[in-house]
Amino acid sequence: MTTSSPTTSSPTRALLQILDVENIGGDVFRGRSPPGSTRRVYGGQAIAQALAAAQRTTPADRPVHSLHAYFLLAGDPREPIDYEVERIRDGRSFTTRRCLGRQGGRAIFSLEASFHAEEPGLEHAVAAPSAPDPEALPTSSALANRFRAFLPQDAVDRLAAPSAFDMRAVDPATLLPGSKRAMGDQKFWFRVTERLPDDDALHRALLAYFSDMTLLNAALALHGKSVFDTDMQVASLDHALWFHRPFRVDDWLLYAQESPVAHGARTLTRGQIFTRGGRLVASVAQEGLARTRTAEAT
Repeated sequence: MTTSSPTTSSPTRALLQILDVENIGGDVFRGRSPPGSTRRVYGGQAIAQALAAAQRTTPADRPVHSLHAYFLLAGDPREPIDYEVERIRDGRSFTTRRCLGRQGGRAIFSLEASFHAEEPGLEHAVAAPSAPDPEALPTSSALANRFRAFLPQDAVDRLAAPSAFDMRAVDPATLLPGSKRAMGDQKFWFRVTERLPDDDALHRALLAYFSDMTLLNAALALHGKSVFDTDMQVASLDHALWFHRPFRVDDWLLYAQESPVAHGARTLTRGQIFTRGGRLVASVAQEGLARTRTAEAT
């Protein structure tokens, strides 16, 4: 996986450095969190770093086509994560890898990924949902100014901060507490802001990074809640991602999300990712924790 990028310092450059896991011997790779991270490691970071580590042990002509991950413990962003890759199988068409993330000697994350040499076969895909062009939608920093009076300060700061991703909410009201939305009504455009190398493994790792970013909110919005609500305890429990076709994350991608069910403080969310031209390139599913904060639950 090539992680070279523009030579000047930038959020994109910083993100690529996070994905450039260090080989510390054999099939063990070390990943670090960016400076100033929040209280726990972002789930998409663990997915992307584990995938980057697994990709280092597979042939370049076999891109990842699916991954399944579990978040076992909250990671500490102040400490590195060591990713131990196990070479499960190298077949004629498929390669399988298992990756365990450890921190302080404890397993905090696990991922299993399958890689496949592309071959001819059946072709079909659902159509992309309708959405306005991303250029017609407000930027995250513009939303931070618009919603400043309705969101916690840390949420405003996160929206306004420089980012490697340009993200545009089709319906920005889904980010606000008290605004209920129908299933399937949450959609986001996103792209990396700078041009990236022509490296399929890099683009897939970056998509894995982003795929965890907004899913839980699809369930919360159904109940007039958002990830910015201070009375909610939310976390990703597991994550599955399927890659269908090649794509570029420095071109606009549409992430359409829905939540078919929630029960017992757990939610299921699903997503489909389309190119601007309407081609379905990836599918996502995730179970998350959505718990109302009480003295007993904290």
